[in-house]
Amino acid sequence: MGKLANDLIRKGYLKNDLIIDAFFEISRVEFVPKELEKEAEADIPLPIGYGQTISQPATVATMLELLEPERGHKVLDIGSGSGWTAALLSYAVGKEGKVIAVERNANLLEFGKNNAEKFGYVSKGTAEFICADGSKGYSPEAPYDRILVSASAEYVPDELKAQLKIGGKMVIPILHSVWYLEKRGEDDFLKEEYPGFSFVPLIIK
Repeated sequence: MGKLANDLIRKGYLKNDLIIDAFFEISRVEFVPKELEKEAEADIPLPIGYGQTISQPATVATMLELLEPERGHKVLDIGSGSGWTAALLSYAVGKEGKVIAVERNANLLEFGKNNAEKFGYVSKGTAEFICADGSKGYSPEAPYDRILVSASAEYVPDELKAQLKIGGKMVIPILHSVWYLEKRGEDDFLKEEYPGFSFVPLIIK
């Protein structure tokens, strides 16, 4: 994973020391199907089955840099898929933090959970994997310091806005842009938009 992380640093995608450490520690090769292991250090999305992908590393780096997870944070990871983002976030929040990883496909949920457990995050209680509709968030563990969404929506679901702490941050793809939201009050959000991305769709019912 060192080559990939170094490439992302060199190209300016990785800057935050905690996220850089996470990329060095949590190797992407542990989160892809066995037949794609040789492609794991390439900066491209890769299929993980069921019409889903593990996102391009540069995209994940960009989103985590915007999210700024910190030690002790509680993070909601929606569309956890391969489990890579959940593991990266688990490294970032540390033993005092918690990551709630939500995935609607039960088979992918098990795949991601097993991958994250290669680093001990499930048995340690740092990461919890929930099979549920991610567009509704996960209210039993709300509110969250950070919310990461890895599937594209047409709008920001109200449930996610409500489950974010005041002062918290959310990074979510809206159509072909990544949106950064910072909650300043119950109905007051700072928004920044970063265009030029592509994601699988977030299913909202």
